[in-house]
Amino acid sequence: MQLSVAERASQAHAILRQRGTLPNNLLAVDIYDSWLRCVALGLDASRPPPIDFASPGSLRSEHEQHVLVRGLALAEMQTLHQQIAGSNFLIAFATPEGLLLDVVADKSFSDTPDAKNIRPGSLWSEQHCGTNGVGTVAFLKRPVVVHGSEHFFPRFSALTCAASPIFAPDGSLAGILDASSDCVSRQTHTAALVAMAATQIENGLFRERHRRDILIAFHNRGEFLHTLSAGLIAVDETGGVLAANQAARLHLHGLPTSPGRSFGDIFRTKFSAFMDEGRRHERQRLQDGVGSNFVATIEHPHVSPMLRAVAMPAVAKPKSPTTEFVSLDPHIARIVRQTETAAQRKMPILIRGETGTGKEQLARHAHEASGRSGAFVPVNCAALPESLIEAELFGYSEGAFTGARKGGSQGLVKEADGGTLFLDEIGDMPVTLQAVLLRFLDDWTVRPIGGSKRQADVLLVSATNADLSDSIAKGRFRSDLLFRLNTLEVTLPPLAERSDFDAIARHLLAAIDARRRLTPAAIDHLAKCAWPGNIRELRNTLSRLTLRTDAPVIDYPDVADIVHHDVDRMRNSTLHEQHRARVLTTYGDTGNNVSETARRLGVSRNTIYRVLSEGPARAK
Repeated sequence: MQLSVAERASQAHAILRQRGTLPNNLLAVDIYDSWLRCVALGLDASRPPPIDFASPGSLRSEHEQHVLVRGLALAEMQTLHQQIAGSNFLIAFATPEGLLLDVVADKSFSDTPDAKNIRPGSLWSEQHCGTNGVGTVAFLKRPVVVHGSEHFFPRFSALTCAASPIFAPDGSLAGILDASSDCVSRQTHTAALVAMAATQIENGLFRERHRRDILIAFHNRGEFLHTLSAGLIAVDETGGVLAANQAARLHLHGLPTSPGRSFGDIFRTKFSAFMDEGRRHERQRLQDGVGSNFVATIEHPHVSPMLRAVAMPAVAKPKSPTTEFVSLDPHIARIVRQTETAAQRKMPILIRGETGTGKEQLARHAHEASGRSGAFVPVNCAALPESLIEAELFGYSEGAFTGARKGGSQGLVKEADGGTLFLDEIGDMPVTLQAVLLRFLDDWTVRPIGGSKRQADVLLVSATNADLSDSIAKGRFRSDLLFRLNTLEVTLPPLAERSDFDAIARHLLAAIDARRRLTPAAIDHLAKCAWPGNIRELRNTLSRLTLRTDAPVIDYPDVADIVHHDVDRMRNSTLHEQHRARVLTTYGDTGNNVSETARRLGVSRNTIYRVLSEGPARAK
């Protein structure tokens, strides 16, 4: 009688325990080799080490480093979630080192003991967790299925893991996709679905990497031209080969597809004739150097004006942002590029930074870059009354509660349908509403109070100046919500740490009064100030400068005068006292309205409550 995979693995575990050796006739080659590596690492199958977790800061850094592949992976994970029938399963995306960045889990799996270990931030390399889908793929760089007792540590023997590598266009490992389920729910087609999803992500990375190049898709059967099996070749304007995906290399086996070769080295058709035919017809015949025939299409010919006359029309691109965000600082430029890409892919964005660093301006820039036709709807979570925040966000029907508006309200989320919803001060959202927002992010369905459900298509951008890790530790913010909000997470530095101060100052002044300009001496003097209020404080100072002088040129004496005046006025006051005085003044101006005070100052309600609890301002 032939033993099952699980039975053979169980016997191998018994022999390892009793004799301290590994039998080479009971395990598949990849599993056997992995067990050998585990033994060589000094791992004891009977004494598994605790799961290692990355710190919140390290996890945020990994999110930023893998923003593009992570966004593509999340889209495929949602598709896989719908394709894999049954229950007790999860889909995970990990870094090349085996660090889990995202997990989409079935509710029944979330309630199992394994769920607490398989979550974002957990490290699943072989060194830490022995033989497992993610860790073994990280080592082998090829698809692997680890079933039940094939895991080196028996603590994971209830799971079956099917994992596939995701390769970047340069051939390096970009990430790992894994589908894990209990052994009872094991499905033979799961590995194939995971491998297909990995290929889809790889093609997405290839297209993104070469989105400004001429991209040619081809297959020997026309009906497969837009499938995962189609070959993709990126070439420059002269027909020079830049890259070819794995499918292209398989189709053209033996032909020179490496970078540096030319279109003419591979195909018998002249490149100019191929491009000219592409202008007239979407599809055309293409023959390689050994006589094989293909159907080909030019996906997006981003070419120079010289070749545009012979290229087919380019596909529509998102409109260029019109909301300028100064980004001459290299670090800021990287943040802006990441934000634009994430927005165009409808990936949730979380913007961190001190008050006044430009979080809302970056959010508006993301909206413009997304090309979305709907509205940009900003919501200050700290300014909405807690009792009404759910109704304001998700709407309500007429008569849903006392004081409900006649005819009801569609809510701010629905108002942003087709556009961007900007949740400022997200850290001050009540925990009860966080659960409602999380449910919305699961299926993008708005559930108005007293009304019927309806879909909403929004780009979600959030911002905070709070330490969300500390809020999570204190139970004030949900960690699962954070992982849904920060597909891309960026942090805007304080103004004093930016290298493009002069550009920021000129940009702000032009927006205040386009007739004025700052001399280099004036800008140099402004740059030496501390600016605890960041860009917002600089804008206010420049506004006061335009009121103090009518001269078209603002020079050093003008700047020195107003800056020194401000310094003299506040010389006997600490920064803390200045802040308290400002809060108390605004609090009085708003008729003692905490929410309105928070909105005007751009801070959280908790900040206002803290200042009020200290009592009246001390005498200066």
